[in-house]
Amino acid sequence: MLPSERQKKILDLLSKKDVVTISEFMTAFNISIETVRRDLSILEKQSKIEKVYGGAKIKLITFGEPTMENRMSNNLLQKQSIGKKCSEFINDGDCIFIDSGSTTYQLTKYLTNKKNLTIITNSIPVLNELINSKHDIIVIGGKVRHNERSIVSYDYIFNFSQLNIQKSFICAGGITLENGISDFNMQEAVIRKTILERSKEILVAADSSKFGRDVTINIVPISKVNFIITDSNLTKSMASSFNKYKSKIIIAED
Repeated sequence: MLPSERQKKILDLLSKKDVVTISEFMTAFNISIETVRRDLSILEKQSKIEKVYGGAKIKLITFGEPTMENRMSNNLLQKQSIGKKCSEFINDGDCIFIDSGSTTYQLTKYLTNKKNLTIITNSIPVLNELINSKHDIIVIGGKVRHNERSIVSYDYIFNFSQLNIQKSFICAGGITLENGISDFNMQEAVIRKTILERSKEILVAADSSKFGRDVTINIVPISKVNFIITDSNLTKSMASSFNKYKSKIIIAED
């Protein structure tokens, strides 16, 4: 049995009981204690389970979009490494889009050595970070989402048709092969879809916990994504499953 198949069966077993012990996993799947612990560690890093003394339980999921404050601090080291790796794809003179996610925000801290960038964004934190830089900044005008610290716009407010974007960096609430990149808010989704239609390259910046789950709104299929930059906690089996698509998984080392 492949590790990914076994881990799915582990989740199935956990869905039927409040807590499953390590010995129960060993018996159910005829595997060693080391294999159980390795599988549980992988699932914990993917935010699918919580390890408890002597076993594990399904991680409780809060429905809806986490607040920006929470997302800014969650998995911070991974997001910083992803942001740094993203900056390696940017050339002097590029026109880029940086969306309102907490992971794409980290990219802004690695742009000081770049020259003559045009940066389009709907993120207030991104704007605040770059306001004193020498780069040209275009802010998408429209309605402010206070909790998200972002701006959502409409074609009649902002003329998207004039944009010519080399690279768009977007975040994700979920990533699956079947449904591609998904996120929580419809208005944010409209912005991203419109921007991506005018982008030569699409780069997704997302930590490994986003893989294997779908959230509310589909943004773009995997087949249209050029690169997905993530952290080293992504399992090899999950990464290899993307090989049949043009999307290339890039691992940002911690």
